[in-house]
Amino acid sequence: MNTIEKNCSVALIAAIARNRELGKDNNLLWRLSDDMAFFKATTLNHWVIMGRKSYESLPPKFRPLPNRVNVIVTRDPHYNGEGCLVFHSIEESIEAARKADQHKVFIIGGAQIYAESLKSNLINEMYLTHVAGEFPEADVFFPEVNPLQWETTRIAGFEADDKNQFAGEILHYVSKKV
Repeated sequence: MNTIEKNCSVALIAAIARNRELGKDNNLLWRLSDDMAFFKATTLNHWVIMGRKSYESLPPKFRPLPNRVNVIVTRDPHYNGEGCLVFHSIEESIEAARKADQHKVFIIGGAQIYAESLKSNLINEMYLTHVAGEFPEADVFFPEVNPLQWETTRIAGFEADDKNQFAGEILHYVSKKV
């Protein structure tokens, strides 16, 4: 376990479809009111770390996400996200959160940030909404993860209805690495 993990839990949060689909053209492929409510309740009052494209894909009226410290990771040394903290690596952003006495931060996207965070073993937990659908038009995918490396607990499920285009299940994954 590295220094970052001992001092600050890093959780990844995402909604993914059956074939790990995340989105198309920097947009979600579905409307899931229950998942959005879960995302908001779970990340409220925490630091949320995202890539520049994910930040820019948020509707302007929600930028920055309210009641959270919004952190943008970008390679652009001149990028300015108004009302946000900007860092040039995921590790740097997590270290800043640790120094600010944050006990948990959330990686909220996009695919490149998810992949880099998992590859670098920065993630302790994942909150994944599994969407009951397939989206062949998707152009962005969640990275593959080995299910044997995670303890999984079901948090909630929801059916397709007038608030949710598709059924889904929210699972909490905790890393088995010690």
